[in-house]
Amino acid sequence: MAFSVTPPAKPLLDVLSGARRVPPPVWMMRQAGRYLPEYRAVREKAGGFLDLCFTPELAAEVTLQPIRRFGFDAAIIFSDILVVPHALGRAVRFEAGEGPRLDPLDTAEQIAALPTRADAATFAPVYEALRLTRAALDPAVTLLGFCGAPWTVATYMVAGHGTPDQAPARMFAYREPQAFAALIDRLTETSIDYLAAQLQAGADAVQIFDTWAGVLPPREFARWCAAPVRRIVEGVRAKVPGAKIIGFPRGVGALLGDFVERTGVDAVSIDWAAEPAFVRERVQTRVAVQGNLDPLALIAGGDALDRAVDDVLENFGTGRLIFNLGHGIQPQTPIAHVERMLRRVRG
Repeated sequence: MAFSVTPPAKPLLDVLSGARRVPPPVWMMRQAGRYLPEYRAVREKAGGFLDLCFTPELAAEVTLQPIRRFGFDAAIIFSDILVVPHALGRAVRFEAGEGPRLDPLDTAEQIAALPTRADAATFAPVYEALRLTRAALDPAVTLLGFCGAPWTVATYMVAGHGTPDQAPARMFAYREPQAFAALIDRLTETSIDYLAAQLQAGADAVQIFDTWAGVLPPREFARWCAAPVRRIVEGVRAKVPGAKIIGFPRGVGALLGDFVERTGVDAVSIDWAAEPAFVRERVQTRVAVQGNLDPLALIAGGDALDRAVDDVLENFGTGRLIFNLGHGIQPQTPIAHVERMLRRVRG
């Protein structure tokens, strides 16, 4: 007699597939990072930040570190959104205390000179890190891949660095819409291939980070944010049918419902300023919600942290919820506060 073995449930993947879990699955954006001493030790060993991203054994190790320490329900592969421009031939460097730096891409001629396809070899270490992580990961833990949304990646490429309101990219899009559209198209097609390959390498789901979506007015948001993400969602699912995709259009406020409707994502991650009633009525009735603890409440700890955790659970816990932060964890966050948060979420 043959027996079949039912694979263990993945709580986070269950939520993306339409189930509600109590307590909700939980992980944190940037959960492998500088707040962990074990991460800092590996980073020092690796040397540069990109060296860490592109060394599969080390990238897998830091991906697994927060899972070992905290037992999160998801691991997100350690990489960076700027590996995509790097694969398109743009030099990317990370300077201490200043963040990422690229050579500005701010003329139509420079955009026209971009290669038609990304260098696939650049992405190979990311795929290998995913395979190594999946082999070492508890089967119940969801493995996430990711990329930056075309708009957000383009803002760094045009300016060469982050700015308070990403004005260089916004101005370039107004003045040179055809050239900017060509850049967005190149990033969109590259992202489709990149995310599909991550899923084929072992990721259970992927997240698209649009950190700078909130700086655009509605017309530009529809063109430069929602439409490219829709193309990515459709393109990835054409290559990987049924692919589960989380969108994170940070700071878009009342445009969040429009984003969900236009893009077809399975879940949307929300920042800590999102209005709860609006999200419950216009968003969570259609897709799962991920978020949205203020990272500063996690630093503060104590009763303030308890109240903030309870607010998230009370606001969104009656629907499909993936508990997370409203953005990435800060380096100065005490580990004990992360432990307190988890105890509170899990009861």
